[in-house]
Amino acid sequence: MAEPASISYGIAARYATAVFELAQEQNALDALEADTGTLDAILKESADFRTMITSPLYSRDAEKNAVMAVAGKAGLTDVMSRTLGLMAEHRRLFTLPQFVTELRDMIKRAKNEVTAEVVSAQPLTEAQVQRLESVLTAKADGRKVLINATVDDSLIGGLVVKLGSKMIDTSVRSKLSALQNAMKEVG
Repeated sequence: MAEPASISYGIAARYATAVFELAQEQNALDALEADTGTLDAILKESADFRTMITSPLYSRDAEKNAVMAVAGKAGLTDVMSRTLGLMAEHRRLFTLPQFVTELRDMIKRAKNEVTAEVVSAQPLTEAQVQRLESVLTAKADGRKVLINATVDDSLIGGLVVKLGSKMIDTSVRSKLSALQNAMKEVG
């Protein structure tokens, strides 16, 4: 099961690298970032689009016509539109989610940014987000930290912060779980 995922990722990475390098040559990383956000939104919002890119029932021409129409309507740049058309011609549209993820990662690296996934029991205030950003920036080797905050009330209290491969869990739920495990060992 891991093999098809790695194949999809490899295909997506090659297309993403080509598009990223073209955008860098043209000093158009901001436009590429906007296109990537637009594609991500289309993938999240349109079940029909997701079906079209994964279904073997559509011909190459039908896929290309559909993706070019979507690209035109969404206002994607010429480079991105042509790339999507090329992906459709080669039956590679099924890798679009990985393509978008890889592009986002490349853009963040180029801008010296990293995203921290923060889960809290209650919504964070703007002051808390700013303080957390400054603390995490000090830990991120000089990279700018962008906070992606979500709420999970099952944490009871505290935070779970994931920055790159590091995770810090200060939630009440995890502390109660640790206490419960310690009590099992005692008795």
